[in-house]
Amino acid sequence: MPRTPTSHRPLAALALIAILGLAGCGDKTTQQAKTELGQGGSVVAGSAGPKGAQGADSGLVTCNSPVATLALAENPNGYTMTSHYQLPASPVPLLKLIAQQSGCFRVVDRAAGLRSTIQENELKEAGIVRSNSTVSKGKGYEAQYTLVPSLTFSEQDAGRGLSGVIAAIPVLRDIAGLAGLVDQVKIKEAQVALLLTDNETTEQLAAATGSVKVTDLGVGGFVAGKLGGAGGLGWSNSNEGKVIAAAFFDAHNKLVTQVRELQAKQLPPSVAVLGKP
Repeated sequence: MPRTPTSHRPLAALALIAILGLAGCGDKTTQQAKTELGQGGSVVAGSAGPKGAQGADSGLVTCNSPVATLALAENPNGYTMTSHYQLPASPVPLLKLIAQQSGCFRVVDRAAGLRSTIQENELKEAGIVRSNSTVSKGKGYEAQYTLVPSLTFSEQDAGRGLSGVIAAIPVLRDIAGLAGLVDQVKIKEAQVALLLTDNETTEQLAAATGSVKVTDLGVGGFVAGKLGGAGGLGWSNSNEGKVIAAAFFDAHNKLVTQVRELQAKQLPPSVAVLGKP
């Protein structure tokens, strides 16, 4: 296939965007995703900690105070996304950030952090670290809730359907390079779910789904429907990662509307901070 001349790329790209706008007029699901989840900068970004959510997206749904301690568990069935996207193996670190920023949960670690605590106790028992170590048995906090994510990511070739649109419009058919750009158009869609379980009773307390569908024009990484960054964590390096991050952001917001109705559990002591006893 001939390469698109560099001088013609801007014109071809603008024409392609116009075509997609026409082709997507009847797709209410796509339009809704672009409007509600993609606008205004980063979807998942910033930090969470003693100072609260810093740099979080203004669309994040929050709680006035935490309702429980929360552990995030890997989905035992894995995640449906092909390896060639070079995405992180797990969305759990991303969800930990969103959950802590929301202020609805106090997140406890049941992965690498927990393994490090166990290791430190083993080193203490072996006499390798000091006997009065601040890391000791009986100080860990229980996870009152567990959150389990699921993820399905798909990509569809939209170029064939658009070729017919171009062929029917002479002024578009004559734009150099437009046909080549159409071949690069992909529809990227992420569908996710979050399941919240009470570890005391095993009851599923809440469930929420999230979805995002965007059009990847294949023009310098441009996506129709701005998704912003994904706060690092390996999810901001590609359009695929941004779509998935936005879908989890959507699902967590829906989950929080349910969590707000729950009575808070008896929480363990808060972390000590400067200026407070």
